[in-house]
Amino acid sequence: MNIKEIKKDFPILENKNIAYLDSGATTQKPKQVIKAVEEFYKKYNANPHRGAYTLSMEATEIYENTRTKIAKFINAKHREEIIFSKNATESLNLIAYSYGMENLKKDDEIVLSIMEHHSNLVPWQKVSKITGSKLNYMYIDEKFELSDEEIESKITDKTKIVGITHVSNVLGTINDIKKIIKYAHKKGAIVVVDASQSIPHMQIDVRDLDADFLVFSGHKMLAPLGIGILYGKKEILNKMNPFLMGGDMIEYVHEQETTFAPLPNKFEAGTQNVEGVIGLGAAIDYIENIGYEKMQKIEKEIVEYAKQELSKLDYLTLYLTPNDENHSSVISFNIKGVHPHDVASILDSEGVCVRSRKSLCTTTYEIFRNRFYL
Repeated sequence: MNIKEIKKDFPILENKNIAYLDSGATTQKPKQVIKAVEEFYKKYNANPHRGAYTLSMEATEIYENTRTKIAKFINAKHREEIIFSKNATESLNLIAYSYGMENLKKDDEIVLSIMEHHSNLVPWQKVSKITGSKLNYMYIDEKFELSDEEIESKITDKTKIVGITHVSNVLGTINDIKKIIKYAHKKGAIVVVDASQSIPHMQIDVRDLDADFLVFSGHKMLAPLGIGILYGKKEILNKMNPFLMGGDMIEYVHEQETTFAPLPNKFEAGTQNVEGVIGLGAAIDYIENIGYEKMQKIEKEIVEYAKQELSKLDYLTLYLTPNDENHSSVISFNIKGVHPHDVASILDSEGVCVRSRKSLCTTTYEIFRNRFYL
């Protein structure tokens, strides 16, 4: 399967004459995913876990089979370790409120990388203020990477939680999360991994990484909008209280007391985005059909070509890690003397879709150093 054949799977790319380069924000959807969602509504539409009639039981089977598929996809030990949310942001908030609020105390430390998405930063700001814990940052070096010295100086015996993005959505830096997790565990901390930008491009094995929590959004890996995943080790999730209340996360309700359902239902309040779950399952099938090895080969060829051509432009500044092995397919750049929004508008007039951020008017390194998120 080559690029032209793959492109034919995406109706929007067939219907519009565009070069879509904003998959870091959200991916377009292949017809296989669209068809799976359509088929669910045509044949199986009912509320899972709610009815004793055949249609509801069929919907439940499809819904839960997808949970099993996702567990296998990331090599989770138990299917109950897969919690459906609406996106990575909700998953991270669930961790912050259900785990962070209950396990942090005054003078404990939370350590984040300065390249975290807002979703893995702002919730921890609030948690630290409420609990009296301290929020510290690991800063990047001139190569846009986290040095061993920075990691080991910031993660200490006081550190209880480490939040780390696998791949930066701004810089494209690939962090060595396995090494970070190992060091954090040595210091007695749990680790929250944001895999939103990595899982569309590389195989994730949560047991090999020994991640305590890992989150990602379906819409960044060819699935519909509004579906996310929280993976958590079963022994940790069992000790956590629910973040949202109501619906199928209830076991028994009395006038003054309520007991909660076991995992994974405990964290899935209300009617879920079943079509999103079905679409995510179809997206996983699509990715596995092509294979990560093939995808990475295509990406490498495109990125190398882009870097080669962009480097010829003396009016353009590129922000890339010097080691290609530590860099994903994200390419950040500035056009000297031109506002990023103007650059994006000009490119759009030629059918090229890119992300623009005002903050990129200064160097990425300086922005992160000053704790301003792009």
